[in-house]
Amino acid sequence: MSSVVFLGTPNFGSVVLQGLIEQGYEIKAVVTQPDKRVGRKQVVHQSAVKETALKHNLPVYQPAKLSGSEELAELMKIEPDFIITAAYGQFLPTKFLKSAKVAPVNVHGSLLPKYRGGAPIQYSVLNGDKETGVTIMEMVKKMDAGDIFAQKALPITDEDTSGTLFDKLSILGRDLLLETLPKFIDGTVTRTVQDEDKVVFSPNISKDQEKINLSMTAKEANNLIRALNPDPGAYFMLGGKRFKVWKAKPLTEKTSFPAGTLVTNKKKFVISMADGSQLELLEVQPTGKKKMNIKDYLNGQGSHFTSGDKIIDE
Repeated sequence: MSSVVFLGTPNFGSVVLQGLIEQGYEIKAVVTQPDKRVGRKQVVHQSAVKETALKHNLPVYQPAKLSGSEELAELMKIEPDFIITAAYGQFLPTKFLKSAKVAPVNVHGSLLPKYRGGAPIQYSVLNGDKETGVTIMEMVKKMDAGDIFAQKALPITDEDTSGTLFDKLSILGRDLLLETLPKFIDGTVTRTVQDEDKVVFSPNISKDQEKINLSMTAKEANNLIRALNPDPGAYFMLGGKRFKVWKAKPLTEKTSFPAGTLVTNKKKFVISMADGSQLELLEVQPTGKKKMNIKDYLNGQGSHFTSGDKIIDE
């Protein structure tokens, strides 16, 4: 079976790695991002890819920056058949990509050339797309610009979040990769050059993008909420503090209240948005609190507001 150097970090990559292992590929090395300290207690957190690699006793490399590192020098000596990445999170040096005997291959979470960059799944939800998918592509020096070997689409439902799509696309990506790799060996793989006129970029989500602005309609706000779930979360500014919204739904009825006004807090919590649209909040997280369903919020802080009050800060 072909040899592989695998690079990935989150669960998306872990699912792909597990598939390669189960299919019998010889994993020569696994490269993932360094461990991080998370939460108030600064607990050391390993990536999902590292956990999978250690479970199978695979050698793990975790350079803070791969380019120019000692780890890169070691990896260059391996010269595997394939270098495979799935949500790794760093650029790879061209000389490293060229060390693959057959091909350097990436599993990308979009239908390229749409959504090149680090947040393709988030942008597909944010922009209200009806479908997304995965692309198996050649890695080149230019970001996500290599030839396409295979693609498969997936519908986006109204209930999907970035989290649910990551899970679905990891499985789709795993299966499409395992279907494509043998085609390199038997010479049946095809190449499609990306159309540069159709390129759309999806840069990493910025801090400014996390805020739900009152210029958004309820639908646009809901797309943002879904796109930033499970991380980092979208928020309103309520009383000068962040008020995260994890789940909501736009209502069909219109209101005459200006954007940012509480429409009702009787059994449900509804905020007016742009163009008279209404957003019903279903799961929220006030500053300093844990996530809670709206019923629990209405039994506490949410009961103190009055319909018609403008409660959301600009």
